[in-house]
Amino acid sequence: MTEKLSAEEFDRNYESVLERLAAASRRAGRSPDEITLLAATKTVDADTINYAVDKGITHIGENRVQELLSKFDSLKPVHRHFIGHLQTNKVRDIIDKVEMIESVDSLRLANEISKQAVRSERSVDVLLEVNIGGEPSKSGFAPEETESALREISRLPGIRVKGLMAIPPAADLPEETRKYFRNMYKLFIDMRDKKIDNSIMSVLSMGMSNDFDVAVEEGATLVRVGTSLFGGRVYK
Repeated sequence: MTEKLSAEEFDRNYESVLERLAAASRRAGRSPDEITLLAATKTVDADTINYAVDKGITHIGENRVQELLSKFDSLKPVHRHFIGHLQTNKVRDIIDKVEMIESVDSLRLANEISKQAVRSERSVDVLLEVNIGGEPSKSGFAPEETESALREISRLPGIRVKGLMAIPPAADLPEETRKYFRNMYKLFIDMRDKKIDNSIMSVLSMGMSNDFDVAVEEGATLVRVGTSLFGGRVYK
């Protein structure tokens, strides 16, 4: 788990992130209000998350099902997203615990989400994960597969496709991710212009602590920030 973060450290980090977000928005001719700041809370304890919510964080994202479940009852009201790889046999555990599943990376997973959503009499917002860098080690739809996947998934009951999500290849310099973010934005606009039924295409989730500035400049509507808010963490 992460080392306990002091209130003062979080306050400084949060202010710095907001300043970066505002500066990137200005460079892109956008308003910071157009971008949702999602706090990636993997390994962050519930007390720290609740403090962050009190300070203004409105959205959090969890990567692991068990960790999400262990914190759920202790969290203050906040928009909750699942942002990690999700196994089909874990869908039923979180179907009523999150408002959005950002990491729908296969038709099989989408079908299971639909099945569990219908069973729970819910409608679940999802993003389709795109493997924008074509990396064999990463899951997600290839860019050229995205339209067909979107058309098939948007027909499933209990699911609302709200947009796309991507994690570009790791890079030493944030600027090296720009081309991937730019390609994601083009794909996002293309899918939005298709006006496919039951796909709203209002959310483009891309950019993390090291490169969210570039993502905002290239059209992200949601950025997932962990380390820059909560400091370095030890993952187990």
